[in-house]
Order: sequence, then C-alpha cells, then structure tokens
Amino acid sequence: MMNAQRNEADVAVRVDRVLESALKDKRVVGAVVKVAKDGELIVNRAVGSSDREAGVPMREQTAFRYASLTKPIVVATALILVEQGVLSLDDAITRWLPEFRPSFGNAPSTITVRHLLTHTSGLGYGFFEPRGDGPYHAARVSDGLDQPGLSIEENLARLGGLPLKFAPGSAWLYSLAHDVLGEVLARASGLPLPELVARYVTGPLGMTATSFGAKKMSDLATPYADGTPEPTRIEDGTVVPFGDGGVAFAPSRALRPDSYPSGGAGLVGTASDFLRFLEAIRTRAPFAPKHLLDAMTADQIAPLTSPILGDGWGYGFGVSVLRDPAAADSPMSAGSFRWGGAYGHSWFVDPRAGVSAVLLTNTTFEGMVGALRTDLERAILDQPSGERRS
Repeated sequence: MMNAQRNEADVAVRVDRVLESALKDKRVVGAVVKVAKDGELIVNRAVGSSDREAGVPMREQTAFRYASLTKPIVVATALILVEQGVLSLDDAITRWLPEFRPSFGNAPSTITVRHLLTHTSGLGYGFFEPRGDGPYHAARVSDGLDQPGLSIEENLARLGGLPLKFAPGSAWLYSLAHDVLGEVLARASGLPLPELVARYVTGPLGMTATSFGAKKMSDLATPYADGTPEPTRIEDGTVVPFGDGGVAFAPSRALRPDSYPSGGAGLVGTASDFLRFLEAIRTRAPFAPKHLLDAMTADQIAPLTSPILGDGWGYGFGVSVLRDPAAADSPMSAGSFRWGGAYGHSWFVDPRAGVSAVLLTNTTFEGMVGALRTDLERAILDQPSGERRS
C-alpha cells in the first residue's frame, strides 16, 4: 500500500515538472491534466491561464472545445445503436443518405458504416490540402471547426459532390467520416445527434458538462495557437499551419446553435467528463455492450498503415490502437489506445497499466502533437527513453 501511494505521488511530481516546463517555455497558455490509475484519481492539475489577456486562471472544471475528442463519444453512440438493431456496421450509408454518393474513378462507390467508423471511407479533411488550394477548399467544405451557422445538409452536399480519395476500404485517411456518421445516426434513429449522445452516452455516464455548444464565450477556455515568443489568440478566421496545409478555426462556432452538430468536432466539455468517459471504456461499463467496446478499442484496419497514425499504430473505431510499442517508440503497452483534438488536447488509455489520462490545453497544436504530449506520457507511465513495454 505504501509503495503504491509513493508511486502515485511520484507520478504527480513528474507531471508537475512537465507542466511547469511547458508554461515556462511558453509552449502552452494553460492546461488541465487528470490521470486515473485503477480507477483512482492520482493526478488532478490545472495550470496557467484560461484567458491570458483577461487574467482568468485555468481551473479543474474549465470547459474546452473538445474538437476530435468528440469522435469516440459519437462512435460509442453509434455502437449502441448497432446493438439495438437500428443500423449495422456493414450497411451502406445510402440507406439513410441516398443523396450522398461520392464516386471514385468515375464509378459508384459503396461507403458503409464500418468505413465511416474506421476512416477507410475515402473521404478526407480540407486541412490536409495545401493552404487555400484543393477540391475541399474550392467547394468550401467545412472541417467541422469553422463556418458558424452552416447546416449539415449543405456541408454534405458540398462534400458529396467531390471524388473520393480512394476506393472505400482500400486505405486509411483521417477524415470528415464522423460528421457524415453523425447524420447517418440522426436519420437512422429519427432523433437529432445531440439528443442521441445525451441519451446513450453523456447522460448515463453523468457527463453533465458535455454538450454540443456553449451559452457564452466566457464558459470556455480561450483558444491560442503556437507562436513565438508566445502563443497567439485564435479568432474566427484564424488558420493555423498544419503540415502542408492549415486548420481553419472559428471559436464562435460553439456559441451558434444553428451550426450543425459535428460528429467529429462539435462537443464541448471538461477534462473530468472526458476522463469519466475513458474510464467507462477501460472498465467496460455497462452503458454499452462489452463486445462492441472490445471492437472499438481493437485494431480494425490491419494491415493498413498511415504516416498520420505513425509507425506501430493501427486504428479501431474512433481511436488509434498501439500495435507495436517499440516501432512506435511509445511507453504504452500494446493494445493501448489514444487520440487528440485540434484545439490542443490529447488522451490515452493503457489497459494493461490500468491508466487513463487526459490532457486538455488551450494551445494548438502543442497540446495535441507537441513535446508536451510525449513528455506527459512518459511522466505518467514512468518509462525512460530506451525502455519499452511489450
């Protein structure tokens, strides 16, 4: 017992050091970190500022724009509907979206629910295109983070008129698939996506701070982008460079109820709520069927790979899955799963270690793919460089 307590205290000390370094170097403006070990909260930290200019400190219950933390929550909702027989994994989505018929190579293509869940549909994201160029930009397709007030019908019309990047099932590409999935769920069930998510996931799990949208800007952490000598504030229309492309943001989208509920990026919520969700997945809580949660967190795309996922990683339903810790240079055990969010978030679950961890920051993209994510993973799992889990 004493050793367990000492180890947990050591984790908290290491996490504090990593956070202090990120703040000192001005890599992030603020962050909330929560870590559970075997169901016990061992790290609970809020550091820095929620709004730097207004002098508002970050708090443990500060709400954030979840961005892609939305995806696994919507996926869990979909799997519950699968269990209920509302839809099946191998249904063609034209059953509910007859107007959505993108083609590949001038031939009709069948996209299934499974393709949407695994990002093997042939759809893409506009932010992967060279800045300001490419078919998604030309058609003004929204990535679910911009264009406040846009309807899902209009965005699907824009997206559906473009050719697929590849034949469904033949490759993996991170995409708007979960936005399409959200509308499939709504039409299949006859209920709006926000009501479905609340009924089947956030309500049963007590995620009371999680919803599609917020009432006022001050309810949410102010977003910032990586910058020198310090991060810069993100406003509507800000485009943050990302690889060869750039992500267009509109923070006000979260305040506009006429913005479509993006199944890939539309939720807002707290670190506490998301940790509650991760723990429900890790422990196979009975809010969803165990066999489908097993499938969600298992590699569904092997032998497909992608530079976006990285060496040693596969993909399940809405989460990346660790195939090979050594190839991935990861401190996590094989079978661990993780993802992040464009507003500056990352999370992981290591089932073998009994650990669930959430990092929410207000700094894009340091909190998602920067050194902070890697440093925290190693601090939490106490895995120095050169050592690997099997």
